Amino acid sequence: MDLFSHTWAALRAAVAGLPDEDFARPSGCTGWLVRDLVCHLVIDAQDVLITLATPVASEPTRDAVTYWEVSTTAPTGDDPLDALTVRLAAAYEEPWLLRFHLDDVGSAAGRAAALADPAGRVGTRDEVFTVDDYLTTYVLEWTLHHLDLIAHLPDAAGPPREGLARSRVLLESIAGAAFPASLSDRDVLLVGTGRRAATEAETARLGGLAPRLPLFLG
Repeated sequence: MDLFSHTWAALRAAVAGLPDEDFARPSGCTGWLVRDLVCHLVIDAQDVLITLATPVASEPTRDAVTYWEVSTTAPTGDDPLDALTVRLAAAYEEPWLLRFHLDDVGSAAGRAAALADPAGRVGTRDEVFTVDDYLTTYVLEWTLHHLDLIAHLPDAAGPPREGLARSRVLLESIAGAAFPASLSDRDVLLVGTGRRAATEAETARLGGLAPRLPLFLG
């Protein structure tokens, strides 16, 4: 739960530090500008608040690894929910409004997570998770989206190394295989989730894992 808070705070701080003109630049998410990604983070924060306020008594049905739906088909940006996010982001008109809303809702989500019982159970997506597992999924979510945020912003601060390391472990568990130690945590996440293509040298090092990549997480 500390890592959830750490990665979330770092991502929100990165957004807060962006100049207005960066909100109109491309992000690492197909079809989304930076402003669209920030709007998505507002929605994510709302989801965290809703889920933490939805306790259940039944046994967990999934964990931080099985939470993810894995696809071999790359996102196109044409999904109706993706398109809705773009329209919502445009409605903010001014970057400061997006910054304010993310800080407001995001801070509340962070406080709710800090106050939650890790052993408690919550429901979302018609599944049951322990609070600890649910928040752990967001370590990967925040870290990947932090990489998306700065994909075309070389001067922006990157995600914390602890979040990168934990996210790598989660991705390896999802993949059912370890990535080569010679690949950095950042490169593992970018290549493993299709955020960039592997180089020839990386493909050689990946060996038998290469044909199974990338893994598109939803």
